[in-house]
Amino acid sequence: MVDLKNKIAIVTGVGRLQGIGAAICKELVDAGYHIFFTYWTDYDREIGLSLDFDEPKKLKEELLLKGVKVSSMELDLTTLDAPEKLFQKVVEDLGQPDILINNAAYSTNNDYSTITMEELDKHYVVNIRATTLLSSKFAQNFKKKTGGRIVSLTSGQFQGSMAGELAYATTKGAIDALTITLAAEVAHLGITVNAINPGPTDTGWMSEDIKGKLEPMFAFGRIGEPSDAAKVIKFLASEDANWITGQIIHSEGGFKR
Repeated sequence: MVDLKNKIAIVTGVGRLQGIGAAICKELVDAGYHIFFTYWTDYDREIGLSLDFDEPKKLKEELLLKGVKVSSMELDLTTLDAPEKLFQKVVEDLGQPDILINNAAYSTNNDYSTITMEELDKHYVVNIRATTLLSSKFAQNFKKKTGGRIVSLTSGQFQGSMAGELAYATTKGAIDALTITLAAEVAHLGITVNAINPGPTDTGWMSEDIKGKLEPMFAFGRIGEPSDAAKVIKFLASEDANWITGQIIHSEGGFKR
């Protein structure tokens, strides 16, 4: 796509080859973007989703074969200086970014009877504080007056309840409010702000039992795949989407809760 040529996209939370973050990177690279992605292997270890902690390196090597520029860094988004570190590194390695994809998330199971202050804070710091501050930093640094894009991943909290995920639902739900207000604030800078809810997506965490229960809930009779969300994000990053802002897009394959 001509409109993406020489543009630079940041994608956070790209730790695993099966994840949505990796799929986003692949879609954007195929469209001509240069990519800078972040990852945090301590989180992958904590939740036990990855056994191969060389996956960020493997992804980078795969993306470089497409003939674009690719850089990455391991970054703890819970630290106060994370936004400054990230944007400084992006500019040093690739240049001023055009696109920010807030994909990183923190998620554990809890409900009203088990939630703790510590666990709620962990969710808040990554899911909404980091997303807000990274978006703010991106907008402050953006000087091109056109073509800026911020896309955040949400999880359809206002489509139905998420019992057993109280901290996650509470903090990810705030992204919808952030998207609507931030879009109004930064439109004059030439930046669109949108969020996408990919619905239940098979990124390696689903057991066969879970898949069996979820499949009948999708209108198309299959589980969502990382590429489904990535393709929508590729569109939102393009010039064809320059009139779309402040939207929460539910790309769930007709999922019925």
